[in-house]
Amino acid sequence: MTSLSFRPARRQDCMTIAALFRISSDGVADYIWSQVDCPGLSLLAIGEQRYRREDTAFSYQNCLLAERDGRSVGMLHSFPIPADSKPRPINDPILRAAAELEVPGSLYISSLAVFGPYRDQRVGTRLLEIGHAKAQAEGFDCVSLICFEQNAGALRLYRRLGYAVVDRRRIEPHPLIQVHGDALLLRRAVVPNDALTDAWDGAPLAA
Repeated sequence: MTSLSFRPARRQDCMTIAALFRISSDGVADYIWSQVDCPGLSLLAIGEQRYRREDTAFSYQNCLLAERDGRSVGMLHSFPIPADSKPRPINDPILRAAAELEVPGSLYISSLAVFGPYRDQRVGTRLLEIGHAKAQAEGFDCVSLICFEQNAGALRLYRRLGYAVVDRRRIEPHPLIQVHGDALLLRRAVVPNDALTDAWDGAPLAA
């Protein structure tokens, strides 16, 4: 099997990024995009436009793509949560949980997704390894993410890699949201020279 390579996303990757965000969000991305006033555009096209932006958290600039045979097969999107961050007042009940579930001073992984044919091939694990190593290199002491408790497969992966649940919020029902129950905030300490932080030597990405 051809080995994986990794590279920073480029602007022309934004449709792929939107499709992968759609996979990882279980309907939350569709809900967010449905609130944007772009008559005539599909939800996926709206998502593409949003990730074409620069110098904002939800930008292609914060995405790492995994490739096999020149094809993008998975993605990790991450950005820092400032150490002095405070809970943001969000009136929208659908988005309030995510705004309240934050670990200040962490590298936040907002999306980890792999296209169906490439799952169970350690693509997600390798992306997380590089994300953890990036967190260490940039001076963060922990990594955080949100996982829906119904996503049992992802939850098993995170727990196997050392994540622990530190908080939770109830998911607000909505026709576009595909899950129910709780959204779980997970945290993992960044430990120097462990198996998940020595995967990055400062230049792990393919050209």
